[in-house]
Amino acid sequence: MALSKQTLDHILEAESHLRAAIRVASTSEKPLVVKQLSQLLLDMENCKKIEELMDMLEDRKPGSRGNFGSFFND
Repeated sequence: MALSKQTLDHILEAESHLRAAIRVASTSEKPLVVKQLSQLLLDMENCKKIEELMDMLEDRKPGSRGNFGSFFND
C-alpha cells in the first residue's frame, strides 16, 4: 500500500524545511549538525523508496520474478 497523499504531502513539506535548514546550517553551524540534518533528509527519502519496494513485493504474483529478474532465483 503506497503512502497516503496526506502522509506524502507532509513528508515533502518536511523535506523542504530540512533543505532550508541544511542551507542555513552549512554556513553557520558545525559540520556535525549539517550531517545530522542531511541524514534525516536521506532517511525520509529512503522511507518513500522502501514503501515503493514493499508495494512491488506485495503485488508480485506467486512464482513471478517481476521487476527483480533473477534476484529471487533459488
